[in-house]
Amino acid sequence: MSFFGKMFGGKKEVAPTTGEAIQKLRETENMLIKKQEFLESKIEEELNTARKNASKNKRVALQALKKKKRLEKQLQQIDGTLSTIEMQREALESANTNTAVLTTMKNAADALKSAHQNMDVDKVHDMMDDIAEQQDVAREISDAISNPVAFGADLDDEDLERELDELEQENFDKEIIGIPEPTPTLPEAPTEDLPEKAKEKKKAALAPATKPEDDDDPVMQQLLSWAN
Repeated sequence: MSFFGKMFGGKKEVAPTTGEAIQKLRETENMLIKKQEFLESKIEEELNTARKNASKNKRVALQALKKKKRLEKQLQQIDGTLSTIEMQREALESANTNTAVLTTMKNAADALKSAHQNMDVDKVHDMMDDIAEQQDVAREISDAISNPVAFGADLDDEDLERELDELEQENFDKEIIGIPEPTPTLPEAPTEDLPEKAKEKKKAALAPATKPEDDDDPVMQQLLSWAN
């Protein structure tokens, strides 16, 4: 469509997306940067020409300076255009980012709404109360099971503590103080002969001395003589 068609209400064109607009602006930026580099090189050439002809040919030198001024003006315009394009591109990039963020947030909000669609706050509170109540019941059951009701309930803790103290004191006496353990005492042996033993001794003293059957044995004779 021509420029006049756009100005006077021709067919409207579809607006490009932010991504397409950003791409176009970047292409324009690259084109202007290349033109900017070309103008800078031409300005340097004209300046060198003016220097060479400053004393030899003033007319050529002046023409070179005039051309340099025109090139510098174009370069200045390109600098301004680049700044405008850069700001517009940054604004589009920011808008594109905001659009993506808002789209993501909207999708998340829709998903959250869908997840909460079948939920009732009152029912959730009732469910949490039921969970807490069942946890209390489970805790009471555990306490009841772990309580030794029928095992060792008749034991006195004070008696057990007292017996333990006695054992500790006994170990202390053995290991540290060295007190010997008491030994059981035996009854003393009687010094007098028993009645039966006394009768035997008396009977042996009153009995007549008998001649041993081995009087003729020389060995026995020697032993008897040695004993006498």
